[in-house]
Amino acid sequence: MAMFKATPGRTKLQVPIPFVRGHRPPANSTLQDYDEYVMSPGQITIAALWGAAVMAAIAYIFYKHPVAAALFGAVGLGYPSIRRKQLIVKRKAQLKLQFKQMLAALASALSAGRSVESALMEALSDLRLLYPDSKAMIIQELEIMQRRMENGETVESCLTGFSGRAHIEEIDRFAEVFVTCKRTGGSLVQVVRRTSVLIQEKLDIEQDIQVMLAQKKFESKVLSVAPVAIIATLAWTTPDYMEPLYQGGGLLIMSCALAVLFGCYVLAQKIMDIKV
Repeated sequence: MAMFKATPGRTKLQVPIPFVRGHRPPANSTLQDYDEYVMSPGQITIAALWGAAVMAAIAYIFYKHPVAAALFGAVGLGYPSIRRKQLIVKRKAQLKLQFKQMLAALASALSAGRSVESALMEALSDLRLLYPDSKAMIIQELEIMQRRMENGETVESCLTGFSGRAHIEEIDRFAEVFVTCKRTGGSLVQVVRRTSVLIQEKLDIEQDIQVMLAQKKFESKVLSVAPVAIIATLAWTTPDYMEPLYQGGGLLIMSCALAVLFGCYVLAQKIMDIKV
C-alpha cells in the first residue's frame, strides 16, 4: 500500500519496494537512490579482506618486510569504499541497458497509436516477458510508476522522480523532453517516439564502444599484474640476484617502480573511460 509522508510545502509519496540483494532501500522504505549502495556486512568483510590481502602481498613483494606489508594491508582495508563505487557504476550500467529496452518497447507501443500512459504499461508487460524474475530494476520502477499513477499522480511527475533518483544522463534527458513537451503542448507521442529512438541510438553506440574496449581493459589488467608477477618470480627463484633491491638505495628504486606501475594503471583506466 502506498503511503504519504507530509513535509513542509508538499506531500511525498512513499511506495514500499521489495528487497533485492544489492538494491536494498533505506530503512524508512523511501525509493531507491541509484547513487547510493548499501553493502551487506558480508560484502564489506570480503572486500576489506581482499583489499588488505592484495596490498599486503604487493608490499611484501616490493619491500620484503612485514612492517611494510602490515602498513599496506591497513590501507587495503579501505577497499570497501572503492568497491561500493564500482557496484554503483555496475548497477547504473545495468539500469541504463534496461532503460534502453524500455524505450524500445515504449516506441513500439507509441507507433501502434497508444497514449503515453498506456504505452508505459504495455512496455511493462513486454519487459516482464524479457525479465520473468521481476527483480529487474526497470520493472520495479515501472511498477512504482503504475502505482503512483493509480494514486492520481501525473506521468511527468513519475518520470521526473525516476530521473532524479537514477542520476543517468539519458533518463534525465528523456524526462526533460517529456515534461517540456507536456508544458508546451507539442505532439507528445511523436516527440517521445523520436526522443526514444535517438536515446536508443546513443546507448547502442556506447554499448558498442564498451564491447570494443573489453579486450583492451583485460590487456591493461594483465600488463598491470605482469611486472608484479615477474618481480615475485625473480625474488623467489633468484633471491641473491634481487637482494640489492631490498636494502639501501634499492628500496628507493622499488618505491619508484611501484609508483610508476600505480600511475600507469590509473592512467589506463582514465583513457578507457570513454563518454559518448
